[in-house]
Amino acid sequence: MGNDQIKGGYDAVFSLGDLCLGAIQLKKNGLRPFSGPLDWMGTPQLPKVRELFEKRFADFMLLENLRIIGKATEQMLLVLDERNTIYSNHDFDTMRNSLTKLRMYPQVKEKLDRRANRLLESLHSAQRILFVRTNASFEETAELEHVLRSIISNDFRILVVNHGLVSGIVEKHWPINNVYSVELPNNEIWEGNNALWTQLFQDVYLIR
Repeated sequence: MGNDQIKGGYDAVFSLGDLCLGAIQLKKNGLRPFSGPLDWMGTPQLPKVRELFEKRFADFMLLENLRIIGKATEQMLLVLDERNTIYSNHDFDTMRNSLTKLRMYPQVKEKLDRRANRLLESLHSAQRILFVRTNASFEETAELEHVLRSIISNDFRILVVNHGLVSGIVEKHWPINNVYSVELPNNEIWEGNNALWTQLFQDVYLIR
């Protein structure tokens, strides 16, 4: 068992959801020098993420596509991008926004566009990119890899982490180019698998 498919150096590393877990683990393991556009979003449908790449994030979090669902917490609103099935619960605080008006939308959109543009630039400038996705099927991942291969100039890898009734790292050996797929225990995904994530990222590093 090993991480030979992903180990080595990368110019850029990005989380592709489906929740914040990927971004959190990248930060814990020193692989997140900057924020990506999907780091703190809920992206339950990987085909919608694939479509974002196909569209080059052109309609990402546009105001006309947003719907305020309610409060995610007492401090933050839950906002849905209905076009792309993306949930934001870390961008619009309840102090400066309300259940009827996103007063901070211009500032939030500027921040998200900056992150999206950084990702898009990396697709062409980076010599090697690592993408991390939790919760993805074989078929969805194959479609994502096909699209990324068509638009990325150089080398890339995708780490897919699913969760199930396992006791450690279980490699899935999916026959997809550039993809390393594993399953981790699902009993406590937020903190319980920290050591396993560190094992996954052994010999994975940023080229600074």
